[in-house]
Amino acid sequence: MKNFIPVLLIMFVTFTGHAQTGNIEGATLNDDGSIAPFANILLRGTSYGTASDAEGKFILTGVPTGPQILMISSMGLASLEYPITVNPNETVTIQVKLSEGQLQLQPVEIIGRRETGYKNTVSYAATKSAAPIKEVPTTINFVTKELALDQAAFTLNDVVKNISGVNQFSFYNDITIRGFRVQGQRNSGNLVNGMRAFTSFWKQQLIPHIERVEVIKGPASALFGNASPGGTINRVTKKPLPESRQSITASVGSFNTFRTLADFTGPMSSDNKLLYRLNIGYENTDGFRDLQFARNLVFAPSFSFLPTENTKLNFDIVYQDSKGRLDRGQAVFGDGDLFSTPITKSLSAANDFLNELTLNGTVSLQHNFNDNITFNSVFMRSTYDEDLLEHRTSNRFAALGDGSIDEEKVAMRVFIRKRSWDNNSFNNYFNIKFDIGNIKNTLLVGYDYFQQELEPGGSQLEARSYLLQDGTATNVFNADNVDDYVLDADGNPATNVGHFDLTSPIANGLRDMTNYVYTTRTFNQFLQRSHGVYLQNQAALGAFKLLIGLRQEYFTDFIDYESEDEQQFEQKAFLPRVGLVYTLNPNINLYGTWVQGFQPQTAVDIINPEAGGPFDPLESELFEFGAKSDWFNGRLSASLAFYKLTQRGELYNADDPENPERLVQIGEEEAKGFELDVAGNITPNWSIVAGYAFNDAKFTESDDPAEIGRQKPNAPRHMGNLWTKYIINNGRYKGIGFGAGYNFVSERFGSIVASGANPTEFPEYGLFDAAIYYNLNKVQIQLNINNIFDKTHWVGGYDFIRAFPGAPRNVMTTVSYTF
Repeated sequence: MKNFIPVLLIMFVTFTGHAQTGNIEGATLNDDGSIAPFANILLRGTSYGTASDAEGKFILTGVPTGPQILMISSMGLASLEYPITVNPNETVTIQVKLSEGQLQLQPVEIIGRRETGYKNTVSYAATKSAAPIKEVPTTINFVTKELALDQAAFTLNDVVKNISGVNQFSFYNDITIRGFRVQGQRNSGNLVNGMRAFTSFWKQQLIPHIERVEVIKGPASALFGNASPGGTINRVTKKPLPESRQSITASVGSFNTFRTLADFTGPMSSDNKLLYRLNIGYENTDGFRDLQFARNLVFAPSFSFLPTENTKLNFDIVYQDSKGRLDRGQAVFGDGDLFSTPITKSLSAANDFLNELTLNGTVSLQHNFNDNITFNSVFMRSTYDEDLLEHRTSNRFAALGDGSIDEEKVAMRVFIRKRSWDNNSFNNYFNIKFDIGNIKNTLLVGYDYFQQELEPGGSQLEARSYLLQDGTATNVFNADNVDDYVLDADGNPATNVGHFDLTSPIANGLRDMTNYVYTTRTFNQFLQRSHGVYLQNQAALGAFKLLIGLRQEYFTDFIDYESEDEQQFEQKAFLPRVGLVYTLNPNINLYGTWVQGFQPQTAVDIINPEAGGPFDPLESELFEFGAKSDWFNGRLSASLAFYKLTQRGELYNADDPENPERLVQIGEEEAKGFELDVAGNITPNWSIVAGYAFNDAKFTESDDPAEIGRQKPNAPRHMGNLWTKYIINNGRYKGIGFGAGYNFVSERFGSIVASGANPTEFPEYGLFDAAIYYNLNKVQIQLNINNIFDKTHWVGGYDFIRAFPGAPRNVMTTVSYTF
């Protein structure tokens, strides 16, 4: 492996050095001859291109000789294809005039995004119609694939640091937005291409096949029904493009990490009616935690069929295979000193494993009946298989016979689990444009259906912590009932699963499981089903745009599905949404919005007899106002949002020593704050992403007075992010670039403790990152250094037995080749 990169570079340099090339220079102008600055220029069939500068001038060097076509585009101007012939060692000079034109948007994203860079202009999911983000009355943040590549990011958790008000809750697919959790294995906050899909909770979501990650802030229930109050994360997959682009990327770095990515797209037929895209990603890493590893494979083909100008069909498959171990976090000594054990120490055993398989298949149809009526139909089927063996804590320290605890040992238990889920999501809607006098309207009328099913056979073997006299085992030792327990020679409760000794260097070794006493738990088959009818109208009159949305939602849980004990729990909600946008001037839009949200409690909480349910559904409400703007001729976007978000009915662990699974329902929570985000280009070669969030997220009603006024779990009051990249585009150092970043997160509480005791507090942290780039025609070499000053920090956690440290200083070297 250590010889891989030098050999690869020699091959690339040799190849490029012998190629016959020429140059193109010129200027981009408007129809009237005035300068058209910052236009995008792309050589068709390649990813080789540039942008004109503030004076409309551009130059492309090292262009392959022969007939070529330049694809030239600029916001608000009609795109142009410009044929040209390039001769060896000559420079061709041109002037290109671009006509005024209206930005044409496809109603759904069947053909891929042509924008490049850190700025994204359009969102489809936020209104279920193609809409400039600037004209949508809610906060929409995003991370593009270009930013992810520049930061050498591979998972969703790697990139959320670029969005204000969003942070990790744990190691898992577990994110906090404005102080409210969005988790995997729930269908309330995770979307793929605007469709609800089942995802893993334990593993962070991979993004090598993702065009951009969007975060739609606030409850999106008026469009999607069951929605998280803090926001919704929408992962948009890469779609086919009508021009050929190919790239291969290889990375090696810290923690024995190796990654390789491939992205191929283009036409499959000479008439460009059949397009394809294929994304492949592979990762092999040990991570920085003891005994942890990840072997991830993503295979994502996509096809677009465009039989006529009015009909488009897309078919996507995303196959993900993930192998590793489940990491429950760092445990420290009982005095609560987070530095008392190494951040590398995990509690896994060498024979643990977690194997997950996820498959998503999507068919999308778009048909334009005429210029004013469009019909869209999307069907997604997703499946998820979990195969797990883990040694994990019982969420408490080892018990001693006198009722005290051993603060250097952690009580353990074992889970052996297999589960499979099937999910179907079906969405049909019309977009209808019409005028009433001077009022221009876009009406959305739709119906969607979602079904999530736990397949038969879902079951778990659990070996609990302490042996009982009756031959069973339990996770809790109660000294008042000491006669119920088997005691060892020292009078301490005898273990069924041995404690984890935090001081032992061999505690992660193989564990003999043959003598464990197991309890069998069957996850009775269940079905969740929801469907809803929704209306939305966007009316434009002069400088004003009014959005009104209504949805009637029906949600049903089938417990003990297809058995004699089958039960149905039905809930419904009427969900409104109102938003207003005012165009103050060509650069600035003001907006305000009011939304109500709805989120049923999951069937897992309802059917778990130890949880204490059933529980009432979650209800939420958002008031938000702010401003959105575009600067530097549309290259840089900025947004400012003020909000008040309220939720009633969230579930939290009760910290019950007699029942670790018991949950309690908190009366009301409230988050108030503001967010500032900036993304795009200051100049064509200077990119930036920055943000700041102040979030005061507290409990405002509770049965326990000690909780009122307390900050919500893993909800920092202050967060800040900055990433900037500068590429030298002329002179002797042309092609060299630099990147630098900083992320700040203030102190956070761990999980709430219903008894009123003070929860665990995790300290604030600030991390510095840097990168250096070198572009040589079709080759880019980059070196990323994360956490430069090796800051010890924790991204989140539950308590002192389940703390989630962040990665120490690490380095990643990446070579990318486009052809």
